[in-house]
Amino acid sequence: MASTVVVIDASARRVTIRTTPGMILSDILQEACGKLGADSSRYGLKHKNKKLDLSNPIRLSGLSAGAKLELVQLSRSPSVVSVALQLPEIEAHSPAGGRLVEKYPSSTTLWLILRNFESMAPHRNYTARAKTRTETGGTGAGRLYHEAPVLSIMGRELTSFTDLQKTLAQLGYNAGSVLLRLTFRLSDTPIEEAMEQIERYFKSVSGDEKAGSHATSMTMPESVPDTAAPAPADEDTDAKTPPEPNTPSDEEDRFTAELATQEDNKNSVEAEPAPSAVTGPGQRPISIFKPPESSTPQAARQAFNERDYEPTVAHAKLHQARLQGSGRNKTLPSDKELADREIAKAQRVADIKDIAIKIRFPDQSAVNATFTNLDTARSLYDLARGMMAAQGEPFLLNFRSARGPRNIPPDGTEKLISDLGMSGSTLVNFFWGEGASLEARAKPVMKENLLAQANEIEVPKISEIEAPEPVPKDTTTEKPKASEKGDGNGKMPKWFKGLGKK
Repeated sequence: MASTVVVIDASARRVTIRTTPGMILSDILQEACGKLGADSSRYGLKHKNKKLDLSNPIRLSGLSAGAKLELVQLSRSPSVVSVALQLPEIEAHSPAGGRLVEKYPSSTTLWLILRNFESMAPHRNYTARAKTRTETGGTGAGRLYHEAPVLSIMGRELTSFTDLQKTLAQLGYNAGSVLLRLTFRLSDTPIEEAMEQIERYFKSVSGDEKAGSHATSMTMPESVPDTAAPAPADEDTDAKTPPEPNTPSDEEDRFTAELATQEDNKNSVEAEPAPSAVTGPGQRPISIFKPPESSTPQAARQAFNERDYEPTVAHAKLHQARLQGSGRNKTLPSDKELADREIAKAQRVADIKDIAIKIRFPDQSAVNATFTNLDTARSLYDLARGMMAAQGEPFLLNFRSARGPRNIPPDGTEKLISDLGMSGSTLVNFFWGEGASLEARAKPVMKENLLAQANEIEVPKISEIEAPEPVPKDTTTEKPKASEKGDGNGKMPKWFKGLGKK
């Protein structure tokens, strides 16, 4: 049954929208903003001073026929929405439960969300799938046609490529969480024509750098500038953009640098000496270290000074500066700031040419080796497998990433630096697999010829600091006892005796 609602803006202009029970409130907002000449992504709806959930249909919103809705302006800063992508059965074998979960700003488009989920693993393909189809009566291998992604949200299907360019805010999701169900539908468009149409669409949206960047990579937000264009100078950026209130103070940076200098001076004493390199499997230079003779770490057997653990004035000032910074109001980063962070992060990863990896075995022996940005997980497994005495036994390599412990896929093609996120000096732990024999677990992991070339980890001795002698107690300043006060006899003074008489 059709009905109507009235939408009123801040200038008291009103438009009447014809609705159905299954009509989504976000569609009402878009139709009203189209008639009033407003941008629907910047406005919301209120009814009796209560904000409406634009993702609900009319029958679930509690609105009566002829209800008057207020058009209110939303905050310019996008909010965070938790997005869960439910994969179809053919793709549900990779994540747990066939569901991917990530948080995005409400200004993110559905197409960008799919592209971002694709970029998390090299084997995922949700937007450029193709399937062979042979014409009726034809023979041969057939032609590849585009298998377009279809998203279902609250019983609502978004099938066309234009529908996938809608943002979460345009669909009514400005906060909370949303579930997207992904399916694929074979279209009548060949794959090469579909890719050309997608590229032409992004070029024709605005014709500026951000559309061209999205069309080429399709992995960055639409507000990302073209990476080929030179970045503006820092001086110009600082001159145009006022400093934000949550910027760390100079005082905090100064004390942070001071503490970092102190820590570097301490760590420089404890650095391991570089032993002579040994040629390992694959002609890779390696350094081998013997397992420790005692179960107690050497650091625990050295003397230390208790005063090293007492906070200094620099620590107190740094803590105070951090408390002041955390008490300031902070705004959510804009799309451009998020894009700049992603570009800076990608540039930092691209600048890493090689890393030092230390493989620690269960018997506490260790091997140091250098890997380049072209080495993959298979290269790391080949090195560990070539040094094992028990060939053929299953094992697993694990390291701690920024998100916690992470298993390295055996014989994987993921690159150690760009895909797995390794940087600097990385510690990789060796674990026996479930099918490893007890004999292999009890013996040393490395071969005897390699253990014969192992070096001991030399820990430089630090000169012991004598504890300060206790200060002797000064007996000359002792206070007199209570019995010694007054007249020296401990008796009640004469002037006190008359106070009790009436």
